[in-house]
Order: sequence, then C-alpha cells, then structure tokens
Amino acid sequence: MGLNTARRITKTRKKANSLEDRIEQLEQDLANTKILLRKTLVALETHLTKDIDGDGKMG
Repeated sequence: MGLNTARRITKTRKKANSLEDRIEQLEQDLANTKILLRKTLVALETHLTKDIDGDGKMG
C-alpha cells in the first residue's frame, strides 16, 4: 500500500468518524427538540383549555 493510499484511508476514516459524531449530535438535538415541543404543547393546551393536537386530551 502506497503512502497516498494510506493517507486517503486515514482521511476517509476521520471523515466517517466526524460524520458519525455529527449524526449523533443531530439525533440528540432532535430528541431535545421533541421534548421541548411536547412541553410547549402541554403548556399551550393547558393555558387555552383546548385540545390542539387532536389526541383527545388537554395537556
């Protein structure tokens, strides 16, 4: 294996690792956003005393 090939493999591995890290961060951000959205919906439904999301219950 030549030096250029080894460098390309190393670069590809680093890129893959950084993409995996980014995906993990995006998944965590999405989970946090869903939690916040649910809390916001509950607060809004409670405040308005109205079922906004159509699940048949308020809050």
